[in-house]
Amino acid sequence: MSAVVSSVVPSGEKLALRCTGLHRYLGQGEGRVHVLRGVSFEAQPGQVYAIVGPSGCGKSTLLYLLGLLDQPDAGEIAIDGQLMSNSEDSVRTAARGLHIGFVFQFHFLMLEFSALENVMMPMRKLGKLSPAAMAERAHGLLASVGLGEKTHRLGTQLSGGEQQRVAVARALANQPAIILADEPTGNLDVKNSAMVFDLLTRLAKENGQAVILVTHNPEIANRCDLVRPMRDGLFV
Repeated sequence: MSAVVSSVVPSGEKLALRCTGLHRYLGQGEGRVHVLRGVSFEAQPGQVYAIVGPSGCGKSTLLYLLGLLDQPDAGEIAIDGQLMSNSEDSVRTAARGLHIGFVFQFHFLMLEFSALENVMMPMRKLGKLSPAAMAERAHGLLASVGLGEKTHRLGTQLSGGEQQRVAVARALANQPAIILADEPTGNLDVKNSAMVFDLLTRLAKENGQAVILVTHNPEIANRCDLVRPMRDGLFV
């Protein structure tokens, strides 16, 4: 797949996410840094976006804002057409559980629990499915990432690549409209990096989810649908 540097969305297309004019400052006093300087971005369902750029350019800060883990100092974020950027914490927390799945560089599994239990955790928190339905969905997701025979293995009994595949399945647990991935393959070898990226993008495309990932890996970026380079807090 050839990457395209673009942000144009055809008229009438539904957007999974839109942000406009985001500004974010970090630090206090003389150490205060203008990390994001008016960033605007749109993501369509079924598309995979790579945000690339040097360390410190604002990539991860932007991802945390888009994931409603932090609030901008100025600008707007809308998810599924609903303005979320200045909502109360409880509203943003509910929206995260319903609309957003996260995959980080480190899997952040609960290692004392099984793969199945880890994937079920977001579903338990959302509270929409019965225990039997949650288990059935978790089994299906683990099978889709090639771990159908290891559902009852503890996190400590899985390899690094397997742990990250469980993290991908967990991110998809609540069928979110948006998958946010911060260096999801950065802690893996070449083989496992390709496997995790392929799984993440294939499953997201099958389910019509927007994937937004931050990466330093040019091979991963070039396989995305669109690449957005960042520098000094702006897309360039």
